[in-house]
Amino acid sequence: MASTYNYLGIELMATGENAGTWGTKTNTNLNVIQQAASGYHSQTIAGGVQTTALLITDGDSSSTTDSLTNAARNQVIELTGTITGNQIVTFPDATEGLKIVFNNTSGGHTVQLKGASDGGSGTTFSTTDKGKKMVYMSGSDLIEVTLATDPAGSTTQVQYNNSGAFGGDANFAWVAADGLLIDSEKEIRLGDNTGSGFVGLKSPSAITGDTGYTLTFPAATGAADEVLSTNGSGVLSWVAMAGGTSWQAVITAATKTAVAGEGYFIDTTSNACNLTLPSGTLGDEVAVIDYAGTFDTNNLTVTPASGEKIQGGSADATLTVATERAGFTLAYSGATQGWLLKNN
Repeated sequence: MASTYNYLGIELMATGENAGTWGTKTNTNLNVIQQAASGYHSQTIAGGVQTTALLITDGDSSSTTDSLTNAARNQVIELTGTITGNQIVTFPDATEGLKIVFNNTSGGHTVQLKGASDGGSGTTFSTTDKGKKMVYMSGSDLIEVTLATDPAGSTTQVQYNNSGAFGGDANFAWVAADGLLIDSEKEIRLGDNTGSGFVGLKSPSAITGDTGYTLTFPAATGAADEVLSTNGSGVLSWVAMAGGTSWQAVITAATKTAVAGEGYFIDTTSNACNLTLPSGTLGDEVAVIDYAGTFDTNNLTVTPASGEKIQGGSADATLTVATERAGFTLAYSGATQGWLLKNN
């Protein structure tokens, strides 16, 4: 039984065939496999309008530059030469495996790749396309494998999938010195797990001063009920929420030094009480309530910090509260008037 050949031109030897030549033929077959797996071939197609047929020869592993004999078997095929007319380059039918074809010709003409008996168009290098194409044969049809290898847009633009190809957008760029730039009020959207809801972050339409600013977040999460506060330069930190009165446990002592932002339930059932105010800062508040309804019996005396005023009076003058169930808030207004009654 005679030997047969597969599509690569490898000889499939039958039992009893090729006595004494198996070593040579096996080496040829191994060289054929190497060509198909990683071979490179340079082929000139110089000249005017023409068709160049790349071939595969059974039982032959030779590969010589510009020889068509086994050009189609190689994995990488470089087309060279000066072309003065449009070219057609054909591959044998049923040639399996991926091929990379490099159009390294000179001259402003097209180079079409197709199957030898293919009536289709295959794929074509345009007159200015001196790049690479990955192709394979499907029967007699030559098919191009589309690879999105060339970036879109301009330098620094971030790439994204645009219908299977690379896309670029002038408003989505990487600035080496600063990082990612999302321009023209475009958003960063954080989507929920349904795919329909999101939280968006975006720039205002105009930045004060037209120079922009950066917010630097804290290194940790902060404590419960704390809020973010800026230092005026965009560096954020966690701080206790301001604006609410922090009420303290009932005070029964004869003296108490107040802290700005706190409120005091003061019980003078057994004795009078002297409450000393803190050194005032504009907007500071201290609140007081007669806890047991005994301010009329044992008075509350409110004393300012040294040199400060209450209700615009003399420096260091005190405020005596002798009204049962009195409740009031003192707010610091500044050095001129000092602590003023917010409500009484």
